[in-house]
Amino acid sequence: LEAQAFRYTPAVVFVSKMATSGEAPESWYLALLGFAEHFRTSSPPKIRLCVHCLQAVFQFKPPQRVEARTHLQLGSVLYHHTKNTELARSHLEKAWFISQQIPQFEDVKFEAASLLSELYCQQNLVDSAKPLLRKAIQISQQTPYWHCRLLFQLAQLHTLEKDLVSACDLLGVGAEYARVVGSEYTRALFLLSKGMLLLMERKLGEVHPLLTLCGTIVENWQGNPIQKESLRVFFLVLQVTHYLDAGQVKSVKPCLKQLQQCIQTISTLHDDEILPSNPADLFHWLPKEHMCVLVYLVTVMHSMQAGYLEKAQKYTDKALMQLEKLKMLDSSPILSTFQVILLEHIIMCRLVTGHKATALQEISQVCQLCAQSPRLFTNHASQLHTLLGLYCISVNCMDNAEAQFTAALRLTTHQELWAFIVTNLASVYIREGNRHQELYSLLERINPDHNFPVSSHCLRAAAFYIRGLLSFFQGRYNEAKNKLFMETLKMSNAEDLNRLTACSLVLLGHIFYVLGNHRESNNMVVPAMQLASKIPDMSVQLWSSALLKDLNKACGNTIDAHEAAQMHQNFSQQLLQDHIAACSLPEHNLISWTDGPPPVGQFQAQNGPTTSLASLL
Repeated sequence: LEAQAFRYTPAVVFVSKMATSGEAPESWYLALLGFAEHFRTSSPPKIRLCVHCLQAVFQFKPPQRVEARTHLQLGSVLYHHTKNTELARSHLEKAWFISQQIPQFEDVKFEAASLLSELYCQQNLVDSAKPLLRKAIQISQQTPYWHCRLLFQLAQLHTLEKDLVSACDLLGVGAEYARVVGSEYTRALFLLSKGMLLLMERKLGEVHPLLTLCGTIVENWQGNPIQKESLRVFFLVLQVTHYLDAGQVKSVKPCLKQLQQCIQTISTLHDDEILPSNPADLFHWLPKEHMCVLVYLVTVMHSMQAGYLEKAQKYTDKALMQLEKLKMLDSSPILSTFQVILLEHIIMCRLVTGHKATALQEISQVCQLCAQSPRLFTNHASQLHTLLGLYCISVNCMDNAEAQFTAALRLTTHQELWAFIVTNLASVYIREGNRHQELYSLLERINPDHNFPVSSHCLRAAAFYIRGLLSFFQGRYNEAKNKLFMETLKMSNAEDLNRLTACSLVLLGHIFYVLGNHRESNNMVVPAMQLASKIPDMSVQLWSSALLKDLNKACGNTIDAHEAAQMHQNFSQQLLQDHIAACSLPEHNLISWTDGPPPVGQFQAQNGPTTSLASLL
């Protein structure tokens, strides 16, 4: 069949005539390359004809250099444009084998190694990719660009396998190599990448001196303005995410402001086409457009933690719009990762602001994105079950919430996420009121006074709040006051954790109301309502308005009591309508999914809500 195809490809027939008429070998080879490139870049691409032209090169018994390069070109075209990975692999393996026998043939040799290891990973042949990359790294030390690129590639492979120690070691080797060959720019890239992995490992003692060194290198480096600013963005993103992981929402503001100014600077710079004189400098961290989305993303993360939910919505909309444009032209997996993380944060915002139906539809959207990528699902399965658990709490499906949080705990090794899930599961047990043994077991594992498992300021403050909430439900009001006043409120105020502050204030108001101290109760509930309106937090507004109604009624303030009752009625109606809308969606059945891949396309519409609103209203 291949022979018949060659016979009827006009380009091949034409070149055959050139070869038999005594034309120089370079002429027929260049002609075939020209035809192949023409077919590859046609609109739409004619990949079959491109492959035929390249395969025709072997008919003329080319020299080794041409043979190896053609195998590489065929492997690349087949890998990127077809599903015939076995044939692509065969050509790349031949290119790698032949090129090793040819001196001064680095570009073909190392590109073949790089692409072949990528293909091996796609075929889950990681044990074949690693030794290939190691050998290529070993023999590329005289070729700075390829040596650095292959080190990055092997470090990335170890990272995907969760072997962060090996990845950090390789990045350290790369940083030292870049220093030796005089590339401070690429040295900074290696060190910043290592810093990112150390943050993932929570090796904070190593992170701080490394980031200090990186800051000095970045500020002292004089080179391409876009490259310099991109290093600053990388450096500042690490600093901001480090603060946010630690729950330090107020402390991060100066760094976040610098980051936002930095991305504005980059957007005004024109790409410099002049290549760096040092081949080891031929790297970019991220394209400008990707960096812009990333800065939107960390801004959303900050706004969500701080309780500026309208701001979070604004930046999410901008980022998602930008992502949709980019995904039309760019299939980079990082864009889907950005999209999923943005949706995870905006879903939490929706649940707080009383838009459960929209949140549920966005959870379904995350399911669909994860269903398209096994790696994405592996990395976000726990977060997905956590979001479903939070949704279940919002619609008062406590058994389902427990099942979702239990599934989420099973799927995560991330300490901060684990602590977040356990804190929310404890709130479920408190509301159920009959799970004392399980509750106390959980509280021991997130004891904010003793060996708290994470360094997050925000999560530790939340753990104090949970203990205050339990004391309130058990009628131990003075103990509850101490937990809320002395710990939660102090910690949340210190870092501008607005939502936790609002929750603490309204709970304190409720405690003072129960104790008969109406004046102190009012002093707590009024600022709680103001803060909840600013966030806006629908549940705290509902709770605050109910308390204000009872307070004013007890104090004989009839007009104020009526006004508060009207507010409470309005909030109740909004929540009721949203509750009915959410529970009526076919996606509501997701609350029963606790194992396996996301059940995309398996939803069945329900007749109406099946959950009680009693505890909500």
